[in-house]
Order: sequence, then structure tokens, then C-alpha cells
Amino acid sequence: MDNFYSPATEQPMIVKFVQSQRSGIQSHHFARHAIGYVIRGKKYIYNGDLRREVNRGDMFYLSSGNHYTEELPDEGKPFEQIIFYYSPEKLSRILANLSMNYSLKIANDHSCPNCHEQNHVIYPAWNTARNFFTTVNQYIREGILSHDETAESIKMTELIYLIISRSDCCIKTKILENTDSHKENFEQIIHRNIFNDISIETLAQQCNRSLTSFKKEFKKHFFEPPHKWFIRQRLMHSRLLLISSSKSISEIGNECNFPNTSHFIKLFKKEFGMTPAAYRTHHNENRRIQAEDMAALKKARDGVQTRV
Repeated sequence: MDNFYSPATEQPMIVKFVQSQRSGIQSHHFARHAIGYVIRGKKYIYNGDLRREVNRGDMFYLSSGNHYTEELPDEGKPFEQIIFYYSPEKLSRILANLSMNYSLKIANDHSCPNCHEQNHVIYPAWNTARNFFTTVNQYIREGILSHDETAESIKMTELIYLIISRSDCCIKTKILENTDSHKENFEQIIHRNIFNDISIETLAQQCNRSLTSFKKEFKKHFFEPPHKWFIRQRLMHSRLLLISSSKSISEIGNECNFPNTSHFIKLFKKEFGMTPAAYRTHHNENRRIQAEDMAALKKARDGVQTRV
């Protein structure tokens, strides 16, 4: 499992990522929440059978926990993104500061199913937000934000202000949900144990809940019973490993906490409609066809340019 951890500190961190080559689907674990912006290229965010596209000029939100993403450079130019990381504690202080010192009215006047049911959100940046990230990018180039907690805090506060001031924004909804530290701690414990061999009873104890209370709260946060959710998360990761690695079916099963290979294959087929081996073959064939189509398109474009 390829993990990327953002530091679990209260201080916001602003990072620019530059990637010259397409590296395939990657698995990340975020210790904090993230708000990002794509400067150049394209980003895919995977959730189950869905793949959502983040284009140049789009903002995105990723909750703490596990995510599957893929970054695609432009033709001849690297993929670039800026990401702000923050903790619920820091966010609460920023919101309190904006409310008390600047009389900013903080209310969630936006609601849609995606805001509450997804652990990520994509939203097109408006002019002010694009200008903000252009300035941040320039600060990063000049080293102004490097190891400067005051500068980072100022820019983080400015970003939160821009989003909270937006009347209709999915990212705003997700940010305001992050102020619930009780919800945050519960979900962090769950995400930390996705690939561990741990019983529901032990998880309930770690969360300081009775078994009945734990199951009820779990369904409130994740919209399905614990056992079903854990199986689905492990199968989703196994699917990622099938298409992004050369590991054997049994190795992938073991890594995703399915030590019985036959049982793993049965669960995988039930979830995705084909065996792991068939899924890998099907994906590789599709990638081959796409590569051939792209090569043919490039050849056709080069031919047109040559004639001109």
C-alpha cells in the first residue's frame, strides 16, 4: 500500500506537487484534511466504480483517511497542484477568529447528497480563488512560505475566508463538517484499522462505545454496517493493486487481509462481476487499446501539421 501522510500537526502546511510522468493510480492516507487546486494537467479521484475528473482550474477537497488518485501531466508539461493541509483544531480557531474579529457570518446554506456522502468534493474555482492560488504559487516559487508558520497561517485563513464567503459551495459544506472533533476522532480510528485483523468489538472499545452504539454511529458516518464497509474498502484496494502492480492474486489477497485466496476471489467476483485475474486482463486490454488510439491520434495530428 503506497501511503502519503500529511503531518498530523495543527499547523497548516502548503505544498506544491510537480509530476512529470503519469505514475498510475496511487493510494494515499491523509492524516489531515486537504484543499487543493490543479494548476496544470488533470487529476482523477477514484471512489468505488466511479472516477471523477479534476481539471486545470478546479479545486478539490479530500477528507482525512484513504484516497485513490491519479495525476496526468499535459502533453510535454508536468502535472502541478497546490494542496493546503489542516486539522480540525486549527480550522476551529480560524473560524472563531473570522467570526469574532471580522464579524463574518458562518452558516452552511448549501446542501446536496455529494457533500454528505462522499469523502471528496470537486468544485470549479471562481476568479477570486484562481487569483488566490496564482499568488500562492508565486509565493512558493519565491520561497516566501518555506518554513514560515505566520505566512502559512495567513494564507490558510484567507483561503477559508474565500470558501466560507461563497454562498453555494460543496467545499464549504465539507469544511464546516470538519469542526466536529468527535466525528474526526471516530473516523480516524476506523481508517487506521481498514487493513488490520481486528474485531468489531475491539473497534468499539477503541472508540469508547458499546457495541450497539458503535454500530449505530458507524452507519451514521459511513452509510452501511461495519463488516460490509470494511470488506468493500479492502476489495477496492485489491482492485487498485491488480491494475497498478504485478503482484500475484494470493499476494494481493494477503495484503488486503484476505488470507484465503479462494474466499478473496469469491468476494471480488461478487463485488465487481468478474474474478481478480479477469479484471486485471480486462483492464490491461483496455489500456492497450487506449494507448493505440492515442498513438493513432497523435500520428494523425502530426500528419496534418506536416501538410500545413
